Amino acid sequence: MARIVILGAGIGGVPMAYEMKEAVGKQHEVIVISDTPTFHFVPSNVWVPSGWRTAEALKIELAPVMKKKGIEFIQKAASSIDPDNNQVLLDDQSAVAYDFLVIATGPRLAFDEIPGLGPNGYTSSVCHVDHAAAAAQDWRKFIEDPGPIVVGAVQGASCFGPAYEYLMVLETELRKRKMRDKVPMTFVTSEPYIGHLGLGGVGDTKGLLESALRDKTIKWITNARVDKIEPGMIFATEVDEDGHDRKKH
Repeated sequence: MARIVILGAGIGGVPMAYEMKEAVGKQHEVIVISDTPTFHFVPSNVWVPSGWRTAEALKIELAPVMKKKGIEFIQKAASSIDPDNNQVLLDDQSAVAYDFLVIATGPRLAFDEIPGLGPNGYTSSVCHVDHAAAAAQDWRKFIEDPGPIVVGAVQGASCFGPAYEYLMVLETELRKRKMRDKVPMTFVTSEPYIGHLGLGGVGDTKGLLESALRDKTIKWITNARVDKIEPGMIFATEVDEDGHDRKKH
């Protein structure tokens, strides 16, 4: 019997565990290691700040659902991997041996690379459900004293779709509240053009999204390098296709 260990229980790790268990059945052991007790559905994070969903509605307790599938679940943080001895070392000094290892820990969010970026700085985030819950508190404060909104994705991002969805959610919510005229909106992105999406565009996404932003009176800045964030202010540099500075914002 082989032991298959999956490190991480997010949107990559959980489907991997389910599909792996279905493929190997009872003949082999599947173990999932995660430092959190819950799975959360990342694509719905963008609905939390506006109140369209609650953070709790996006969470599922992992232990019971894994047990139903015949998958062992270990809720502990991994500290390191020992490939020479085929072991995952945990933060309580214990170790989990493996025959095969799948690493699905997700990204390390590099907010620290841009001064003032992230939930510990001067911007809200929807990258994690806890960030989205904090953004909901920021949103409630904002609607009491509205002003300009900037939404976007900084350099180094690879998935841009959620930024567009979040932008449209906020725009829709402002219209529902009859506050849209009080809130100038700007979309700042490192994409070379609107609708690139990190994929070189999909069909006519450039034309469709540019038209949608114009229709909703949303300004945009593309090829943007965000330099720093200060309270109430974003500093960005628009660059050309060779990465040379073109315009400061």
